[in-house]
Amino acid sequence: MSLDGFPPFISAQLHYLINHFPDKIKVEQVLSGGKTYTGGLDRFTLLIPYCLDYIKWDIIYNAEFPLAPLDIIFGPEDEDFHPLHMTGRVGEGDLKFWNILSDWNYKDPTRLLALIQELRDRYMAYQKKRVGEVDDDRLTFEISTICSREGIEMQISSGAEKPEEVKFAVPLMDMNINKMVHGCPWRHPQKIYLQVIYPVGKKYASTPSAPRLKLMSTTELRALFTIEDVKLPSWLDGMCMAEYLPHLEESLQKQVLEAVSLIDIRRHFIEALAPLFGRPLEADPVFCRKATFLASSGSFVFLVHFHISTLFPKQQPALMFQSSQHISPQGIPKKSPLLAEYPWSPRWEASQMAERIFDFLADESLNFKRFCNESQPQH
Repeated sequence: MSLDGFPPFISAQLHYLINHFPDKIKVEQVLSGGKTYTGGLDRFTLLIPYCLDYIKWDIIYNAEFPLAPLDIIFGPEDEDFHPLHMTGRVGEGDLKFWNILSDWNYKDPTRLLALIQELRDRYMAYQKKRVGEVDDDRLTFEISTICSREGIEMQISSGAEKPEEVKFAVPLMDMNINKMVHGCPWRHPQKIYLQVIYPVGKKYASTPSAPRLKLMSTTELRALFTIEDVKLPSWLDGMCMAEYLPHLEESLQKQVLEAVSLIDIRRHFIEALAPLFGRPLEADPVFCRKATFLASSGSFVFLVHFHISTLFPKQQPALMFQSSQHISPQGIPKKSPLLAEYPWSPRWEASQMAERIFDFLADESLNFKRFCNESQPQH
């Protein structure tokens, strides 16, 4: 995001926070709080990742008095969150928190990050304490079986129109996916989580129903691996998370390793197109999901865009033509719809795939040329 309009000291702290926070953090509702002071923007809302969702905290600086530490307003659903009074006594964590605020140095760009990380850790402890106080035997048992796993986040939620429930965000697989992809552009670690949602009950049923399960991942991971294509294992009667997770992680690990290996399969396919189409004008060098070639049919010159799925070669590439000689009244080059119905077999060699596509395009280019000529405005 653009940090224009912020005083330099706020801009520096925000920039450091955005670039060094472990997960992707968002900034919204940027405002200026001064009615007479024109020193710039000094308040905003932070959307902080937590439990596969976001918590919203309002951050309020005073641009007119930069020596004063900032204020933070927590969300209305967290009115009982009092980070300085969670333990009932002043401990080492409280002193650390006090030191950040009492020794506030607005010239130090790391201060906002340190404060938000400390508060988020306290918020996680606050939610864990709330969940632990829920009068539900099944939840108590589940927590006892997974408490040794690192990185689990939990949250209790309720509303006027929905029953109380507890959400768990469980990080899966101890794999550094970033290091598995050569030249990967990801700034943040790519992770896969299992979201587990339990309704809150009062008694432990003899055969409790399965919780609601959903796989989720960081957004950038979709360039490599689409979790929507993963079929979750069945939750058997009487099962708990400690039993369910190893089977899921074993299956996921195999699928992620296969997804990484498919990068080279896609790269080999793009290379097989070159003898027929020439060198690509553009190609995705990391994930090999896209490539663009220049083609011609007589004097008609056009581009062919290849969109290659993560499921390749089971799923054939989608093709799109783009004319280099015809534009719409809005000045946009004429394009074809995505084409994905043509002869294909995932068992073919890459060279045969390329040859069959080349033959298909030789015929289809005539239809595209006709479409471009017929839709061209007459002068």
